[in-house]
Order: sequence, then structure tokens, then C-alpha cells
Amino acid sequence: QVQLVESGGGLVQPGGSLRLSCVASGSIVSIVTMGWYRQAPGKQRELVARIASGGSTNYADSAKGRFTISGDNAKNTLSLEMNSLNPEDTAFYYCNVRGVERPHMVSSPFNVWGQGTQVTVSA
Repeated sequence: QVQLVESGGGLVQPGGSLRLSCVASGSIVSIVTMGWYRQAPGKQRELVARIASGGSTNYADSAKGRFTISGDNAKNTLSLEMNSLNPEDTAFYYCNVRGVERPHMVSSPFNVWGQGTQVTVSA
């Protein structure tokens, strides 16, 4: 089974920066997309940024110009550089990876989520 481990959340003051990281492990054959989502209390989970295997990216409007997503398919790692953070960015951030795995000699698609990491922006 593919597993994800996230790191990098924490408490930061408004205007500050944080870098989130996600590492995927398991019998991964290929990765289709890697992305970051977030969920604030009382709200639905929403896309923050996503990167496809070819390198194309898409961002939520709220993230454009402030956040940068990057991925390394060879190392199965994903990062999100977040700058100019504001209190509205406070949420649990989840890593998501979709791809193909081959744990038992048979290829199959996977779509896995990390446990999440808390980001709190507060003075």
C-alpha cells in the first residue's frame, strides 16, 4: 500500500512563510498527480494546488502568487512553499497522490491521502 507522510505545519504569524513536505512510499509504478488540499473548521476540503506528472500545475485563486507547489516523481516527494500567509490560510493541509502501484505483481490505480498537518496563522 502506498503511504504518505507529511511534515512542515505549524504556527506562523501573518505575513510569514511555511514549507510543507510530503513523501510517498510503497510499490509505486508511476504518479499521475500530486496535490495539496486543505480543510478549515466547518468548511469542505478544497484544492490548494496540484501538479501533474508532466509538470503542469493548477492553483486555487487564493493560492496564486503566494504558494508554489513542486514535486519530484523520481523521489516521490511533494512540497508546498507558502508565503504571505494570512489567518484565512489556517486549516489542516492534506497531501494527495494518485498514480499506479504494483504491490503484488498486478498494477492497479491508487488515490491516497496523508494524515494531514495543521497550519495556523495567528498573531
